[in-house]
Amino acid sequence: RIARRPAAARNVKSMDKRLLEILVCPVSKAPLAWNAEKQELHCRVSRLAYPVRDGIPVLLEEAARPLSEEEVEALR
Repeated sequence: RIARRPAAARNVKSMDKRLLEILVCPVSKAPLAWNAEKQELHCRVSRLAYPVRDGIPVLLEEAARPLSEEEVEALR
């Protein structure tokens, strides 16, 4: 039997480009940028980061965290 990592521990290395083209921030309606290291979608306009869990974006304002100034600058 092969041991599998729990779903919560799996990392998504890339986000489907077609999906990224249609996803927008629910707050600002601006495009989102994928951050594979943090497993998040970042919005420069609203300055929010949305988690991606098991490859599924959680695009809820209450699930988002504020981006730091450094993170916002990296999006430019």
